[in-house]
Amino acid sequence: MPRLIHFFPAAVLALTAANLVAQSPSSAPTRARDLGVPFDGTPGTLNAITDVPGIEVGATTLIHGDGPLNVGEGPVRTGVTVILPRGQKNPDPVYAGWFSLNGNGEMTGTTWVEESGFLAGPVAITNTHNVGVVRDSVIAWALRNHLMKEDEWSLPVVAETWDGWLNDINGFHVKQSDVFAALDTAKTGPVVEGNTGGGTGMVCYGFKGGTGTASRVLSKEEGGYTVGVLVQCNCGRRPQLTIAGVPVGKEIPGNEPYAALTPQTVPPGSDMLGDVGSIIIVIATDAPLLPTQLKRIARRASLGLARTGSVSGNGSGDIFLAFSTANPHADVEPGPNTVQTVSNERISPLFAATVDATEEAIVNAMVGAKTMTGVNGRTVIALPHDKLQQVLKKYNR
Repeated sequence: MPRLIHFFPAAVLALTAANLVAQSPSSAPTRARDLGVPFDGTPGTLNAITDVPGIEVGATTLIHGDGPLNVGEGPVRTGVTVILPRGQKNPDPVYAGWFSLNGNGEMTGTTWVEESGFLAGPVAITNTHNVGVVRDSVIAWALRNHLMKEDEWSLPVVAETWDGWLNDINGFHVKQSDVFAALDTAKTGPVVEGNTGGGTGMVCYGFKGGTGTASRVLSKEEGGYTVGVLVQCNCGRRPQLTIAGVPVGKEIPGNEPYAALTPQTVPPGSDMLGDVGSIIIVIATDAPLLPTQLKRIARRASLGLARTGSVSGNGSGDIFLAFSTANPHADVEPGPNTVQTVSNERISPLFAATVDATEEAIVNAMVGAKTMTGVNGRTVIALPHDKLQQVLKKYNR
């Protein structure tokens, strides 16, 4: 079948393929709050990372082929997602911090983020085996757009989760043109969730996972700041899934993607029966925070993840990055430069906002995802909206 390449968020396009269900452009996206899922905190207007002023998000979604795996040909269920802290035209670095809850994954460029306290350029998220091409493409895009000098060096931040259950991951299907397209079409406004961008082929808690986002706005008394979160979720097993404190995974058993894996079918001592997925969480805020404070913010994403049931197993790469769009030109030479910061005595509301938005972004990723069939006819079902509502009602939620 023909290769379908979709660039988001420019449009929400229909994906019509055998055994593949995706969001129609004529239907309004469904989010967790639309189903009555209760969450703490006050969301921004979009309830997305793009509620933080200046942030642009783009994605390229690659879907083509079906049937048996033919490495290099497909089936393809993958893509790339990009987040530009100050938009396409502004390369001004932002203060940043990162945290690894469990390091069985990759996020390039974090050694320099840790050392310098700055994030320069976009954050990109893709699948495990396309990190290299995405990293190199981000540099090439910056050079093409004159956002860095020809003799400058760059250490882009590119993260990954594994989509090999549904995607021909060893076919290296993400190309430089796909990364350029995601960067060139990045915009403010709503962010398409579910089977999009780097999240296209992901699985979360035994349901179809992918890209999700949410935001929180603090009260005027707490500073009035905005915290936005974007996740690429591919973590957890079905019995772990918890939504609004309810054991949803245990209440909706069956059709689990890794059910065929048993102690008899995996190598001795393998961790494949545990948590073999990963999650990347990106937190953005307009609150003026220093790198050490942003590392504290990144750590709090762990608590939002835990609310959904994850134990961050050995096989899961759970890596989080936080940045602040405040303090422009903080690295201007020769300095010294004047910056502002929230007092540590007033940072706790930002912690709470991070936890709340992370939890909702993960649930939004699953609610927004659609049932998908990929490699070797493997099907990962979407979280059934009607059953979720029934379970929440059962527990008076």
